[in-house]
Amino acid sequence: MIYFHWIAGTLLALIWLSRVVDAVRGVPTIADIARPEWDRTPEATGNRLAVVVPACNEEDSTEQALRRLIALDYPHYQVIAVNDRSSDRTGAIMDAVAASSNGRLKVVHITELPAGWLGKTHAMWSAARQSDSDWILFTDADVMFRPDCLRRTIAYAEAEPADHVVLLPKIIMKSAGEKMMVGFFQLLFVFGHRPWKVADPKAKDHIGVGAFNLVRRSVYEQIGTYATLKFEVVDDMKLGKVVKNAGFRQRVVFGDDLIEIRWAKGARGVVNNLTKNFFAVMSFQPWRAVGGSVAMAILNLLPFWGTFFAPGWTRIPYAVTLASMFLLYAGIWRKVEISPWYFLLHPVSTVLFIYTMLRSMIVTLWNGGVEWRGTFYPLEELKKGLV
Repeated sequence: MIYFHWIAGTLLALIWLSRVVDAVRGVPTIADIARPEWDRTPEATGNRLAVVVPACNEEDSTEQALRRLIALDYPHYQVIAVNDRSSDRTGAIMDAVAASSNGRLKVVHITELPAGWLGKTHAMWSAARQSDSDWILFTDADVMFRPDCLRRTIAYAEAEPADHVVLLPKIIMKSAGEKMMVGFFQLLFVFGHRPWKVADPKAKDHIGVGAFNLVRRSVYEQIGTYATLKFEVVDDMKLGKVVKNAGFRQRVVFGDDLIEIRWAKGARGVVNNLTKNFFAVMSFQPWRAVGGSVAMAILNLLPFWGTFFAPGWTRIPYAVTLASMFLLYAGIWRKVEISPWYFLLHPVSTVLFIYTMLRSMIVTLWNGGVEWRGTFYPLEELKKGLV
């Protein structure tokens, strides 16, 4: 048993230490476009941009989000909002905002969903067809933009130059449960996706965020538009994957409060939001979901158990692992309002994420598909639509 602990503890320590070293080297290479040097007018000011905003039953946030968008200080852009079969006041709110937007906002109403499409991907595909702009920004109806957001992002995209730019949003958190879950999720994201590697054409790492996916029109057309992703549940990440795999230049940037979003209300809200997505992330394969849960438990729970219960000196590598985790939490704290001491709740958030993954699998298999905003999508169709 002693040999087991030395081997397991050492492997865990090496894995987590390597992530710390990688993050220390990589995170500083990610540009922060909220910095003063990016507060400038893009050189190619004639570039036209379309902001695509799909919404289904989002009357609580739609008006504020759209009014923020039509107040941006970028010279040549249009907002295209899509009312995707809403049963609440979303469509009426869109029309009211459009009436006072001086033509800045165009509203598209969708009343029927064609076969073979998810509602959101169809809405974004439909909106993108309404414009021939040079750039397309895909965002959500609960994202709040600062006026200088587009101007700074386009200035950065031109300077790189980049074909696809992802701006990481500031997540508004109002409870300890939200901070605990978001902190863990961001740690998991850094561990698994290495955002600083997306700019490396030799790396497979890719990225996409539903709050802000900015892509050149020519690139969007070359990857086959959203018709390529028409039955993808995790469409934002898959858009990034398709762009990266096609060899185009992908970048991710920080932006402080250039865009803000309230992702979920409480820890339960995070669990509910991810229940729809987690099994899709595992390609709807049970062995991946179960294997991922076991791997998550080993990587995140075993170091805590070993530090307190392993015999004698074999606790040392486990303790080194915990120290590495804490350093990653401290790094997250520098960018978001989550104290590094939420590290102490890491076992709780790990258990909740494992529960969420298994719940996502069980619910999807039990129901034979995914229900999303009032529409049911059969599992077999979702599997066929995977990219």
